Amino acid sequence: MSRQKIVIALDAEILEHARAQVRLKRSSSVSAFISAAVTSQLEADAMRRLVEELRREHGKPSRKARAWARAVLRKGSR
Repeated sequence: MSRQKIVIALDAEILEHARAQVRLKRSSSVSAFISAAVTSQLEADAMRRLVEELRREHGKPSRKARAWARAVLRKGSR
């Protein structure tokens, strides 16, 4: 994927948080941190659209299905 340089404006508090992540070696650069945040948002948006589509197609999940999903998610977070 090619990269393009852009100019953006961020709240000072957000920019400082991004810089702190770089200082803590949690991100290689502020650009990488912002790119990861945008990617995460795009993935969340895609998942939200998928859930909306599934609800339109199949209706809301039953209580039993929601309970199963919660149990599976709890097991995965351990």
